[in-house]
Amino acid sequence: MNEEKKKSGLTVIAVILALALIALGVVYYLQHRTMTEIVEQMEFEKEQLTEEYEDLALQFDGYRNLDIQNDSLQDQLSREQQRVQDLLEELRITKATSARRIAELKKELTTLRAVMVDYVRQIDSLNTTNTRLTEENNRYRQLNNTITRENTAIKNQNTQLQEVVNRASMLELTSCKITTLNKRDRKTPILSQVVKLQVDYEIAKNVTCDPGMKTIYLRLIDPNGELLQNDTTQVCLFEGSEIGYSSSQTFEYEREAMAGVLYFKLANTPQQGYYNADFIVDGNLIGSYPFEIRK
Repeated sequence: MNEEKKKSGLTVIAVILALALIALGVVYYLQHRTMTEIVEQMEFEKEQLTEEYEDLALQFDGYRNLDIQNDSLQDQLSREQQRVQDLLEELRITKATSARRIAELKKELTTLRAVMVDYVRQIDSLNTTNTRLTEENNRYRQLNNTITRENTAIKNQNTQLQEVVNRASMLELTSCKITTLNKRDRKTPILSQVVKLQVDYEIAKNVTCDPGMKTIYLRLIDPNGELLQNDTTQVCLFEGSEIGYSSSQTFEYEREAMAGVLYFKLANTPQQGYYNADFIVDGNLIGSYPFEIRK
């Protein structure tokens, strides 16, 4: 009887020990799985942080490649770019389980982003001049297009509209002839030989116009709407604004009909297509003539 009780007790103990081992195994498994998940999450966060540093490094590279006319700002960009590269290298060799250092690098990233925003603001400020010049070029191009449209409109204006713009006191171009010349100043129809344009013009008699020395300005507009000009400093007044011109000539006007000749030397072989010749005297457009250059 005692022997049976002993066996029964040992069996109970064995069962308890087995259950305890099973419980410990379950706890170990759960802890191991939780730890694995934490490590995987930290690895993922490290990968994300690395990508963000790489993106920031690319942004610094982009601004470093710009032609920034400011040595101080250029030096600051170089230093911050190197700082990003150093932190990126440190991040790559830092273990994902180093949570404290990963957190510090996240804060560094926030600071560097703020620095980048400030540099972008400064660079944009430095680009203000270029933006203004671009806007001025666009404005002059629009002015050229406006002049071309107005030239066409002027031809269709009636006597009443001409009186509104005080046409009676203005000089008026009555004819214009464009001749293409070669390097020997001889007329040529061959496009590849054209090096100069000869512009013959005639001005009408006008007894209401003030006599005296005057300057006629020629503006040649190519098929793309661009002004042909060899010297960008050449400007004349047109309706209160300064605009560029291609060629000019000074003459004495005595209220009688007169003729003149203007020349323009081409920098390159002209393209074929339709051109426009605008004539300005005393700040007013006195004539506009379309012409074509063909092969």
